[in-house]
Amino acid sequence: MFVPIDETRPAFKSYTLILPAISVGNVGQLAADLIISTLQLQKIGYFHTDGLIPMVGNNPYATSAENANDLSTNAEVYCSKDLKLTVLQIRAPILQTKIKQFRKSIVSWIKSSGFSKTVLLSSSHAYQRDDQQLEGTPLRYLLSPALQQEAGPRIKELEWREMEKVCAFPGISDSEQRLFIPGGGITKGLYTDCCNEDIPMAVVLMFCSEGDNIPDAFALGNYLNDWLHLLSKPAQGSPQWNIPPSWKLLFGGGIPPAIF
Repeated sequence: MFVPIDETRPAFKSYTLILPAISVGNVGQLAADLIISTLQLQKIGYFHTDGLIPMVGNNPYATSAENANDLSTNAEVYCSKDLKLTVLQIRAPILQTKIKQFRKSIVSWIKSSGFSKTVLLSSSHAYQRDDQQLEGTPLRYLLSPALQQEAGPRIKELEWREMEKVCAFPGISDSEQRLFIPGGGITKGLYTDCCNEDIPMAVVLMFCSEGDNIPDAFALGNYLNDWLHLLSKPAQGSPQWNIPPSWKLLFGGGIPPAIF
């Protein structure tokens, strides 16, 4: 359930919603960080749910000492009225026993808010790719039927590759194909829910491995920007993303010199 910071409930009708899946390498969350930090989106509320592990911390997008101690929670909502853009940043894992309930609450919020489209940022294990997925770009997409007519022509112009279906029973029968996103968390389930509920949804994902996934986040952000044009792109090179201060602690605070 969305809870606004102030009493004025924002109208999301015709806005685009971006949210990450809790997936391999946390690539979706890192890409969402880049979007929020670069576009300087305003925090307008949080998503209240018992489906996420409780978490609280300092402001990950602090710009000064004055706002560095602002608290952040496990699921917060950021917005830009000018861009008609909303980002739900999720910072904690989903409880295994609450996955279906969490997906249901997300779908309910999307429907009640009237978002024009929803974009799920995700990732999948690179080592579990099918043979046909080994060639070319590691980036893939999926579109729900409700978004095909609007976004399909533009996606075709960009020459994006749709996430391939793989054999349900490899080595036994090739007749049955299925969507397989290992390491993608709720990606497949939420995408299927949105297809069934006639919700315009796009999944933008990347094959990757655990490790330093900052380059993957930039790649996913650039990929998304080619479609949505969130940032102006220079004649040569990639968009200029602003790295949030919290990324300095992605790999911990370093080894204290005092121990030596």
